[in-house]
Amino acid sequence: MDSFEPDGNGIANGNGATNGNGAQEALPPPPPVIPPNVVPVRAEGDQPPEPVKKKVMRVPIARRGLANKGQKIQLLTNHFKVGVNNVDGHFFHYSVSLAYEDGRPVDGKGVGRKVIDRVQDTYDTELAGKDFAYDGEKSLFTVGPLPRNKLEFTVVLEDVISNRNNGNSSPNGHGSPNEGDRKRMRRPYQSKTFKVEISFAAKIPMQAIANALRGQESENSQEALRVLDIILRQHAAKQGCLLVRQSFFHNDPKNFADVGGGVLGCRGFHSSFRTSQGGLSLNIDVSTTMIIQPGPVVDFLIANQNVRDPFSLDWSKAKRTLKNLRIKTSPANQEFKITGLSEKTCKDQMFTLKQRGNDADGEPQTIEVTVYDYFVNHRGIELRYSGDLPCINVGKPKRPTFFPLELCSLVSLQRYTKALSTLQRASLVEKSRQKPQERMKVLSEALKCNNYDSEPLLRSCGISISTSFTQVDGRVLPAPRLKVGNGEDFFPRNGRWNFNNKKLVQPTKIERWAVVNFSARCDTQSLVRDLIKCGDLKGIQIDAPFDVFQENPQNRRAPPMARVEKMFEDIQSKLPGAPQFLLCLLPERKNSDLYGPWKRKNLAEYGIVTQCIAPTRVNDQYLTNVLLKINAKMGGLNSLLAVEHTPSIPLVSKAPTIILGMDVSHGSPGQSDVPSIAAVVSSRQWPLISKYRASVRTQSPKVEMIDSLFKKTSETEDDGIMRELLLDFYTSSGKRKPDQIIIFRDGVSESQFNQVLNIELDQIIESCKFLDEKWNPKFVVIVAQKNHHTKFFQPGSPDNVPPGTVIDNKVCHPRNNDFYLCAHAGMIGTTRPTHYHVLLDDVGFSADDLQELVHSLSYVYQRSTTAISVVAPICYAHLAATQMGQFMKFEELSETSSSHGGVTSAGAVPVPQLPRLQENVCNSMFFC
Repeated sequence: MDSFEPDGNGIANGNGATNGNGAQEALPPPPPVIPPNVVPVRAEGDQPPEPVKKKVMRVPIARRGLANKGQKIQLLTNHFKVGVNNVDGHFFHYSVSLAYEDGRPVDGKGVGRKVIDRVQDTYDTELAGKDFAYDGEKSLFTVGPLPRNKLEFTVVLEDVISNRNNGNSSPNGHGSPNEGDRKRMRRPYQSKTFKVEISFAAKIPMQAIANALRGQESENSQEALRVLDIILRQHAAKQGCLLVRQSFFHNDPKNFADVGGGVLGCRGFHSSFRTSQGGLSLNIDVSTTMIIQPGPVVDFLIANQNVRDPFSLDWSKAKRTLKNLRIKTSPANQEFKITGLSEKTCKDQMFTLKQRGNDADGEPQTIEVTVYDYFVNHRGIELRYSGDLPCINVGKPKRPTFFPLELCSLVSLQRYTKALSTLQRASLVEKSRQKPQERMKVLSEALKCNNYDSEPLLRSCGISISTSFTQVDGRVLPAPRLKVGNGEDFFPRNGRWNFNNKKLVQPTKIERWAVVNFSARCDTQSLVRDLIKCGDLKGIQIDAPFDVFQENPQNRRAPPMARVEKMFEDIQSKLPGAPQFLLCLLPERKNSDLYGPWKRKNLAEYGIVTQCIAPTRVNDQYLTNVLLKINAKMGGLNSLLAVEHTPSIPLVSKAPTIILGMDVSHGSPGQSDVPSIAAVVSSRQWPLISKYRASVRTQSPKVEMIDSLFKKTSETEDDGIMRELLLDFYTSSGKRKPDQIIIFRDGVSESQFNQVLNIELDQIIESCKFLDEKWNPKFVVIVAQKNHHTKFFQPGSPDNVPPGTVIDNKVCHPRNNDFYLCAHAGMIGTTRPTHYHVLLDDVGFSADDLQELVHSLSYVYQRSTTAISVVAPICYAHLAATQMGQFMKFEELSETSSSHGGVTSAGAVPVPQLPRLQENVCNSMFFC
């Protein structure tokens, strides 16, 4: 079927030439050549020339009304009310350019603040005593103007090497073995001269903040709030904090938690100003970043590589880990940046040492000495163990400067930006958990000790910050009724349920299957016996497996791909035909190297459903969880919403509706060249909203917008994600096209909402039109955010807020349609609500109906028997992207390259394509 049959059930969505929120677009301004007293009039019958038919930009819709279903509950939130008294003033924005004496621009990050502080101290009168809000780079703000629009200053800083410098400065020779460098370098590095240029850039009315509170957001209001955030950052910088975007971290060991591998979790605070229905508020939350363990370099390396002593270290790995870290050297207590390690050990590494006086030719006298000899004999410093280890180099490539390892200590508060291991992550989660009451106490103390009232700039903006948590009204939505096997109804309690003595609502039958054991230490016979017994209790009929394939011990040392290949050869030689299902036992851990190649082989090459397990403790609960996943993958359903069973979901059951979950996952921070993976899952078999399938594609690294929703390859061909999903919906829903498309998008920030509405939605509309020109489905677009800092607390209770708690007032947006929902029962730490933003709603949901739909979609996740914290389609998209991402790890990047839409500043980057899944598994919930 190449396109839908035109069945005439499309409904126009009435999105005429409005600007997305109902207002008609104004005509373009007249050209300046018309005399000032002539008003141009468009004649009745005139057709405007083509270019005027400008594409209308969609913007997020406004809130249409508040919901009121559910039981009312009083809550507190970590937003602190901000009073704004000075709305008549202006912020003045100046751009800052810093250069050295010889005109070279200053590229270091940390130097800027010092230079600007020095400018303020030295030229106070020329600056009319103004306070600055400086962002540390190129922008500076003042309340009211500076005396002139362009100011130039020269300042001198002594000893540029400092607590937060970028290490661009070189050592001044004290304690440096390269005495020869010292004479040449002494002056510039003792003190440095900087030229500073401050020039007027823009004027921002403070009135813009008041306008934003009335829901009239503008460029100005965002800029004005940015200035307030910069003031807070600067306040923290003056206290010597590490700044990470809107969070700051004090150098206080009681905030450090060791998570292993020489890495510490450092607890700090996030703070940002937010406009809300209740006015301006300051949102403060506990925040954690990863830092390198401060102290002796050798201790850090031993912990990082998990070895017993410095003589067991892998030095090529150490060199990569240490590069660009800052150290202090003893006894001079100077700070440097590590550039590398010496090729030879401290006892063998030679350098040229200048002597006093000249030789017979008048040339300076020099001798060759080892670094060890220099420090021990010339400087009289005892070295206990560094002699046989490499030295640390803090010099330039051509002019190295070496220090013995034991004289070097890592400076505190240096960020660790690599991805954490599974163990480190688990340790971090455990150590950074805080119960609601503890979190409230920590936040109250933070607010007191930050002492924002003393910040002169906040005072001159007329800003005061309350110290009490804001009160909000919440509502607790009742849990939806579920259907399980034998027509039984089921009410979850406290966001949870179980299948004890219950059958699954649509159990499958497992007939042709086998077990594959990759050297897991496990009694496979009793595992199979228990699985069959447990399946029987849940209504799943499982035949005896055809065979248990044990890996040949000789293959265990082979690379993962080879192990999988060998196993498949074995399976093919013994099985009479293709199995329906394979249960795979992985050694030790779930994130085994075998996982990706195994999944790829089964799903992309053979179309076999597979379940991987890494059994440690096997009990009934474990087997039930495994069976829930197997049943969903094999096309069954574990439980249904009662409203799906007798189609009565508001507005969704009345007209064919497809629900999409969209997510893009990126490589970890250190990997800049790993393709991003876009996944879209879609509901199928309408009126169900519990069954999904996924489509996954790669795109350029770090690109957030999905670029392959519509992909025209010829006049009649579209190879995009949407076509695949829409055709599946059509065939699985009794040849019906969706009249309504509800999109849940994860992982985009507020600054990207317009792109979702105008780039991604446009592709989806194009894809629909490509299938059938006359078809106009209605759209609902909802963004879900987990990465925010709003938390809710029950006053006077140690417990988290109950599952089903929804908040759509006071701390929500002054104009836009957003709400917070805690659908799940937070068992540990403090519940993190999901922030849902309704960007578009052509269908016309009431606030109650929409919140109820979102709440219900938190109960259809087939892998677990609990409500989850974000709607199931988004979780599925995340799972699908992660699982297919495992396929990529073993791709030779050059092999499958094809130039693939993604464009960077350097043009299109070839991105390796993912293999497509086999026909018989591509519509399954393989990701479950």
